[in-house]
Amino acid sequence: MDEAAHARIDEDDGIITVTLDRPEKLNPISPQVTTILWEAVDAFCSRADLRVLVITGTGRFFSAGLDRKLMHGDRLPGPEAAGYEWRRGYRSHHLLYDELEAIEKPVIVAANGPCLGAGMEMAVSCDFRFCTPDTHWGLPEVRALGAIPGSGGVSRLTRLVGTHWTKWIAMAGRNVSADDARMMGLVHDVYPADELMVRVYEFARELIEIEPESLALAKLVIDACDPQDREKARQLERIANTPLVHMGIGKPAASR
Repeated sequence: MDEAAHARIDEDDGIITVTLDRPEKLNPISPQVTTILWEAVDAFCSRADLRVLVITGTGRFFSAGLDRKLMHGDRLPGPEAAGYEWRRGYRSHHLLYDELEAIEKPVIVAANGPCLGAGMEMAVSCDFRFCTPDTHWGLPEVRALGAIPGSGGVSRLTRLVGTHWTKWIAMAGRNVSADDARMMGLVHDVYPADELMVRVYEFARELIEIEPESLALAKLVIDACDPQDREKARQLERIANTPLVHMGIGKPAASR
């Protein structure tokens, strides 16, 4: 992997891992990182042998956020662009996080350290989040840039933890500890630093044992049910279980 890539891809027994690897700069989300993530996502989507995607980092930070020196480029025009041109580029910039959310396979973030700004916005677009005890989570945009975290930092975080905590993090610009993040439902579990990847890969291998179509439909229905009323949500559950149960596509691991 080219050292200028700022990240690397590894594969092992059905698990594809992207590691942010620019620790001297605290693993910012740069265009190079985005390119590597797209490469991994394209492989993950198109290959049946890849079952789980894990995103992690090296060094003392998972990510300090967007690389502000490189934030304007092909996907995000500079301030001289018209508003509609900027919003078009902004939508394009969001496609990666939208794709992480839409992939019908599990995506896991293993935050090895503080997860801030664009790093956190990427994390909340994924299905599962784990971190170390010294990890803190934050969206500093309102304080640092005078802007809101507009790449899912408001919309996705509100779905996860509600308006109460989203106002604390995205409106007041307050960081939260690993324990508080777990308490509010932002992360699923907190592991010692020397156990993080072992525990995450154990969890990933457990997911691999589940029928792929069952995982895919579970993810689709859970996300689709979030904004629905109860009656429509029940219908979605019944529709999903028709092929899985009635037609026998979904099978317990023990029966395969």
